[in-house]
Amino acid sequence: MSSNNTKLHDNIKFITVTAVFIALTYVFTAFVNIRLPIAANGGLVHLGNVPLFIGAIIFGKKTGAIAGGVGMGLFDLLSGWTAWAPFTFIIVAIMGFTVGAITEKHHGIGFDALAISVACVIKVVGYYIAEVILYGNWLAPVTSIPGNLVQIGVAAVIVLIVVEKLRAVALKTALA
Repeated sequence: MSSNNTKLHDNIKFITVTAVFIALTYVFTAFVNIRLPIAANGGLVHLGNVPLFIGAIIFGKKTGAIAGGVGMGLFDLLSGWTAWAPFTFIIVAIMGFTVGAITEKHHGIGFDALAISVACVIKVVGYYIAEVILYGNWLAPVTSIPGNLVQIGVAAVIVLIVVEKLRAVALKTALA
């Protein structure tokens, strides 16, 4: 295969994989969720972080950033939480990028756990700031923190159980 064909193949693969992870992130956010009654401004615990983290860990920071930002931002736009969409796009894109950046060159459950922990901090801080901006209140956003922790904690357990096996399969498939 020529250099141009290889580059084209790689671009098509990137676009295809990223599109799949955008769709999975959206679906797992929109349809596998529980609305929280404890948060002052509503709140949602969903599994959208599972495909986001898997995509970022296996396919890297670009896929993680785009899948997270677009997948969850799209959910906000289509679910009536439109004011949240710009914040979600930025916060979750940073989460996906960070997870991918940490795990692109460092493989294993320890680095995966570290990356997800950093994403958790980004989520908690990012959404706290977003709520302060949207609602003009420094105290109310504290009620969203438990839901964010549960959301990332559940995703972490699921992802850490499956991701290294999925990475091995993806690597074997890429080499075939």
